[in-house]
Amino acid sequence: MNSDRMMDICMLSGQIMLTYGAETYRVEETLERMAKSAHFRNVHSFVTTTGIFLSFEEDEKGDVMQMVRVDDRLHDLNKVTLVNQVSREFVSGLIDGDEALRQLEEIAKAPMSYPTYLIHIASGVAGGAFSYLFGGNLMDTFPAFIAGFIASWCIVTLQEYTKVKIFAEFMSAFIGGSVAIILVLLGLGDNLDQVIIGTLMPLVPGIPLTNAVRDVMSGDLIAGVSRGAEALITALSIATGIALAIAILT
Repeated sequence: MNSDRMMDICMLSGQIMLTYGAETYRVEETLERMAKSAHFRNVHSFVTTTGIFLSFEEDEKGDVMQMVRVDDRLHDLNKVTLVNQVSREFVSGLIDGDEALRQLEEIAKAPMSYPTYLIHIASGVAGGAFSYLFGGNLMDTFPAFIAGFIASWCIVTLQEYTKVKIFAEFMSAFIGGSVAIILVLLGLGDNLDQVIIGTLMPLVPGIPLTNAVRDVMSGDLIAGVSRGAEALITALSIATGIALAIAILT
């Protein structure tokens, strides 16, 4: 296999994994294993939250290096699992480079594992469940479900049109919190605090925060700190949005 084809396989693998929520150390390890299994020497990979760098040495051609920038932030761990499976089969020799590249292209083009409406419904169910777990009653689960559903819909829709994640998170928290407050004031819930907590829980950046801790523990300090900063900014935008809703409507 020539270096250009191997570089395409590695870069596409890393781009899919980093886009859909994989840790940076996992991306680096996957790229290095795949390149070494194809008998390339001096394989080095460096991954940040926004970019992938890969270099290796090919006989009679010298060092080959390429970089790709990754701007999207999505969460679909099923695609990460599929890429891991392709890399294992490639390293084990069960598939060749052409088949690996074909499968990776199919994974990249495939839609999200779950339809968007199901994600919104799951966010609503999570909102209602969290409101009950944090001390609310059964009456509080209904407004938390509606507000959580609306907040999830807002963050997906606003991010698609504005391309500014922080603004989408701020507005989603504001709109979801406003809906929760209005529903409670209309008598559809008893405990405003628990309803608001349930509404916001689906918006909490759980995957970025977890990946930040795992990256720091594995020694990837740059990626870990940047992911932690991203999670902190997300939390602040959510807190600001809900605080504004409370200040206006209560």
